[in-house]
Amino acid sequence: MRLTKTTALGLAAVLAGGAAAIVAVNGSDSSQAATQSTAAPAAQAAQVAARAITCSTATGGKPFYDGPSASKVYDARFGKSAAVASLGTHTPQGLGTWFNWDGKKNLLLVVSYRKGARSQIIGIDPATNKTAGVVAIDATHGGGITTSNGWAFVQGSTNGIRKYKLSTLKTAMKAAGTPYIKPVGAERKVYGASFLTSYGGYVWSGKFNDKGRDKMYQYKINSNGSLTTVKKAWEIPTKTQGLLVTGTHFVFSTSYGRDKRSNLYVVRRGQPDLDKARLSCFRAPSMSEGITEFGGRAYLLFESGAHLYRGDSRTLNVISHLHKATISSLTKLA
Repeated sequence: MRLTKTTALGLAAVLAGGAAAIVAVNGSDSSQAATQSTAAPAAQAAQVAARAITCSTATGGKPFYDGPSASKVYDARFGKSAAVASLGTHTPQGLGTWFNWDGKKNLLLVVSYRKGARSQIIGIDPATNKTAGVVAIDATHGGGITTSNGWAFVQGSTNGIRKYKLSTLKTAMKAAGTPYIKPVGAERKVYGASFLTSYGGYVWSGKFNDKGRDKMYQYKINSNGSLTTVKKAWEIPTKTQGLLVTGTHFVFSTSYGRDKRSNLYVVRRGQPDLDKARLSCFRAPSMSEGITEFGGRAYLLFESGAHLYRGDSRTLNVISHLHKATISSLTKLA
């Protein structure tokens, strides 16, 4: 298996004096090309001392999706799942899970946006792979969605999280057409809401950065849906678009560019500095977005099948379905 090396900064450098962090992969994909450092001398010193992160890029065989193979590691673990609705009008970004939304049923939730129009929350039944309903919300890029403690949390502004009562969302999801619902109260300002997920009564949310590593924070979910910050930053990979959290691991979906492959990072929890954490990285098809867990499986979303990209010859992999893999097949990598 051929590996490419990544030069990267540790968490201390990311947090130092606003210095820019660097992630550079030496490979054939220009998405992984080195970026110029604007780091302060102390940060540059940390960069030299940082250990390299390796990402598996070895390919081979015919993949189950459109376009070239992303990597053997990806193709051996993932398979095709449910189709994503509204791709002719909206572009999907965030992916989450709504456990026990209607008695014993569960839903996968996709947030999709359209410029100059309301965004959508699309419910997909993972048991049938059919669309259960579509709900309109105020315009947002929709980088993340998650449900917990009676609330749905959705990205609002770049640094804001909106909340919706699940009882309201449930009624709308069952209604005909595409009913509109309003958020409850003002959005919660956070460090970054480019992606978000929840686990164990906490929301995890962070900032997309295409120039280098950035960070995310953990927020305790209170009974009224308010969020209390846990004052501890976690370092995240460059170009993070989605996050899955388990009791032992983080799985990051990272991408940037229709003609570039994505990367998936499997990181063992406990160490906030990526250079000190136990982790594994491998290539995924282009334009990966949100990632979530249900039934012991990871579900991965792509925006490449949307109307903005599917007709463009530069789009490396045109994918209109979710992909899924067992959680255990991913977490055992790290």
